[in-house]
Amino acid sequence: MPDKSLSEAVHRLMHAYTHLLREGIRKQQIELPVTHIRVLKGVCRNRKATAQSIAKRMQRDKAQITRALNDLIEASLIVKADNPLDRRSQFLKPTPKGRKVMARIDAVEEWAVEQMTTKLGSDELTLFLRVSQTMADSAEQIANPEEGES
Repeated sequence: MPDKSLSEAVHRLMHAYTHLLREGIRKQQIELPVTHIRVLKGVCRNRKATAQSIAKRMQRDKAQITRALNDLIEASLIVKADNPLDRRSQFLKPTPKGRKVMARIDAVEEWAVEQMTTKLGSDELTLFLRVSQTMADSAEQIANPEEGES
């Protein structure tokens, strides 16, 4: 059974990555709170994004997501579009301005990853990705056991 060093390593890694992201966001002068960035990413990466789908994916209250969406709409970063399958919901789409901000966020994430992986070889990266994905999958199965059943 792993000791605390694994826990500490994961904790350090998360904080190091978060620190680099915040530094990159500051340098890029992206003036959005973290929640808004995550919501914008959800809209940009899912062509059929709705407030409900983003709230579920982020595991956040729909009211909290709705507030962030309203702020992003007010900032002209996203727009609502009719959902032909469900009149009660609307698809969310990035505007050209929203896509430009997303490109800057993608660049920040790429820079952060480059900083963290500069001393690793491709074999080490492949192994890390496999191990971390397995760990994340295990954690998700415990957190959401009903989703693993089919």
